Amino acid sequence: MASKVFFCPLSSGSSDQERGEAGQKVLVALLDEPGIGLHKEIPLKVHFGEKGNHTYLKPAVYDKIIDLLEGRGSKTFFTETSVLYGGERFSAAKHEKLAHAHGFIRIPVVFADGENGEASTLVPVANGKHFKYAAIASGLAAAEQVLVISHFKGHMLAGFGGALKQLSMGFAAKGGKMAMHLSVKPQIKKRKCKVCKLCLSRCNADAILMENGKLVIDHEKCVGCGACFSICPQKAVSVFRFSGLKNLLFGRQIFREKLAEYAIAAHRNKQNIYLNFVASVAPGCDCEPRKMSPCVPDVGVFGSFDPVALDSACYDAVASRGKRFRGHEQLNYAEKIGIGSKDYLIVEI
Repeated sequence: MASKVFFCPLSSGSSDQERGEAGQKVLVALLDEPGIGLHKEIPLKVHFGEKGNHTYLKPAVYDKIIDLLEGRGSKTFFTETSVLYGGERFSAAKHEKLAHAHGFIRIPVVFADGENGEASTLVPVANGKHFKYAAIASGLAAAEQVLVISHFKGHMLAGFGGALKQLSMGFAAKGGKMAMHLSVKPQIKKRKCKVCKLCLSRCNADAILMENGKLVIDHEKCVGCGACFSICPQKAVSVFRFSGLKNLLFGRQIFREKLAEYAIAAHRNKQNIYLNFVASVAPGCDCEPRKMSPCVPDVGVFGSFDPVALDSACYDAVASRGKRFRGHEQLNYAEKIGIGSKDYLIVEI
């Protein structure tokens, strides 16, 4: 059966206010569906944009959505996770400073994976061939309902980024991001390790052992969550091996499948609501610290309870306007493992 996808069109070059009003209309339509209710506390999973990026969704876009949620009695806050690479979004403190600099000050900003991306919860992956467990940011793993707001755009490895990528890379703790990107088990560099045992205290799999006065990782037990990598103050935990880099450079299809497996872990047992803004559709990700020009005119705001149907509708809408992104494999695989359906029914508002 086709999944409903609500759609409110936007004119080309729409303003932040127009985008926010369209988003509010789509959210109202979703909440009017039978059997749907708002929880008392609803995190808004967003992206604050990297320093130097200009196409991310600006804070004014969220005002009407926040008005609606607060008007219906729900407490809300912005939530995000740290990134694997260096820069302004590597730690919670720096990331929060960037968020405030970009104007995200109306409601609190909460980082779901701790100060350094180390706070993770292992969530089972249903029907996965790459992972048995996903290292999801603890704050998001604990939430019963999340309003997942995504900016639909291109992405170097994923092909495109929408709800599925926001669910996977966006919900993952730093170790989960590492697992999706590199697929290698970490090793401890003995010359750098000060045996502070912080990594040992964070390992939920009991995979870090003392041998001859040094800490080592048992790869038979290691689940690749990356908590040790995230917490080490000496940067003594290494993940950069040739096999991992080879996968990073050449394993795009595998990477897209891994995104889908993390997405099903983040989606399971939740009453999530998904909004995709197909506006300022850039060829690259909001993580890229550079100016980019939109590759298609603004399309509109799409919303659904099915992230696969939602991304499929956005993908097709952009393709119909002349830009066919790579990465359709993530939709095929997401449907195969049971996140949702690529079949959708557009309900225009």
